[in-house]
Amino acid sequence: MENGTSILLAEDDVNLGHLLQTFLKSKGFNVSLAQNGKIAFEKFNNGSFQFCILDVMMPEMDGITLAKEIREIDKKIPILFLTAKSMKEDKLEGFSAGADDYLTKPFAMEELLARITAILRRTGEDVKHEDSYQIGGIKYEPEIRLLHLNEETKKLTTKENQLLHLLVKNQNEILDRQATLRAIWGDDNYFNGRSMDVYIAKLRKLLREDETIEILNVHGKGFKLVVK
Repeated sequence: MENGTSILLAEDDVNLGHLLQTFLKSKGFNVSLAQNGKIAFEKFNNGSFQFCILDVMMPEMDGITLAKEIREIDKKIPILFLTAKSMKEDKLEGFSAGADDYLTKPFAMEELLARITAILRRTGEDVKHEDSYQIGGIKYEPEIRLLHLNEETKKLTTKENQLLHLLVKNQNEILDRQATLRAIWGDDNYFNGRSMDVYIAKLRKLLREDETIEILNVHGKGFKLVVK
């Protein structure tokens, strides 16, 4: 399978994690493995993924909490839970946290592949690529932190890029302020909040050459990137 879809795999069982990673890579996926929820969240915020596979029971941060954090900053990315639990209540909790599907251990590798393929087909994520975005008249390349407008190219700082990437992935939707602070700054305290406001101002300045683009303040909630 020539796929290239980037998958974040969070699994604390070392042997199973490496087995899943090897299998999925053999099927054409790009797989980044994290062995606890906290590391997985850091990888998610610093990477570019099209699919998440999350074990429910993990140290540092469990899969349910991780899914909720991911959903705060990316409402569309598909999430598949892996769990040893088969109780109806546990599955309902997983779906309420934003899961697209649920696979109970033990499972066959081919069943996992079939679930991933079905979810990607249903969501259309298998044809999406995040190499670049078109925001109004601006071309944005998050992987190399570049903005292109009217033959002019601007290089973004790391935090400018992380913040703009989240805004773009959630275009026309509210980007939660506290979740964004935790994702990029690691803590949603007052001082980090002031720092984020400075970076929002910098992004507005960078984007103002295109009058169709606006970053709105949503009082008490966060920010919204809109293209008129």
